[in-house]
Amino acid sequence: QVQLVESGGGLVQAGGSLRLSCVASGRSLSSAAMGWFRQAPGKELEFVSAITWSGAATHYADSVKGRFTISRDNAKNTMYLQMNSLKPDDTAVYYCAADPESGPYGNRWSYDYWGQGTQVTVSS
Repeated sequence: QVQLVESGGGLVQAGGSLRLSCVASGRSLSSAAMGWFRQAPGKELEFVSAITWSGAATHYADSVKGRFTISRDNAKNTMYLQMNSLKPDDTAVYYCAADPESGPYGNRWSYDYWGQGTQVTVSS
C-alpha cells in the first residue's frame, strides 16, 4: 500500500514563499507521474502542477506558472513544490498525488494515490 505524506504548509504573507514536500512510502513511485492539486474553501479540487517520472517534463496551471516550481528526488521518494510570490488566492489545502499509469496529468481521476493534504494560508 502506498502512503503519501505532505508537509511544509503554513501561514505566509503575500509575496512570501513556501516549499511543500511529499514523501512516498510503501513502494517506490519512481516510475509514477506525480502531481499537486489544491482545494480552496467552497471550491472544487484544482490542478496545480505535475511532473513525469523522470522529471524531464513538468506542467503547471496558468494561475501558478512562473511562480511555482515542481521537482522530485526519486532516490528519496520525495516530490517538492516551491511556491514563490504567493498570493491570497493561493490559499488552499494542497494535496500530492501519484499516477503509476501516467494518464492525463490535469485530471484528478488519473491519480490512484493521494496524501492527506497540507494547509497553505496566504495573508494579504
